[in-house]
Amino acid sequence: MMKAAKYYIVSAQALPEIFIQVAEAKRMLQSGEVKTAGDAAKAVGISRSAFYKYRDAVQPFNDMKTGRIITFYAMLKNNPGVLSNVLSIFAVSGANILTINQSIPTNGCAAVTISAETSEMEETLEELMARAVSLDGVVKFEILAG
Repeated sequence: MMKAAKYYIVSAQALPEIFIQVAEAKRMLQSGEVKTAGDAAKAVGISRSAFYKYRDAVQPFNDMKTGRIITFYAMLKNNPGVLSNVLSIFAVSGANILTINQSIPTNGCAAVTISAETSEMEETLEELMARAVSLDGVVKFEILAG
């Protein structure tokens, strides 16, 4: 009987260097900087066999956004324009908002979930999230599912 695969989101600083090198080799192949897996492996300083061993298991989180629907959770202060400013960040990034759900504000804050198609984004999820969390009135902003 086959076990279901488990996935974890781990900070890059905690990963063995080989995983970072494999991710970089994959990026180089996808961007066309190199033509073959052997060239990519050589460029990042790993063996071709190490590249093939880990290539299907290593996927940068940023790459997972392509063609995906991501649901974000935000806690927003109940002030005029806060939600509008958050939505503007999605528009500028190229994300396509599919749903918005907002609770009735209590204690001056409202919980908001935003589901968005991210395949056309022109920036990384990290950049979108950093811009959202820096806005006045945004108490919390995180990925809920995706």
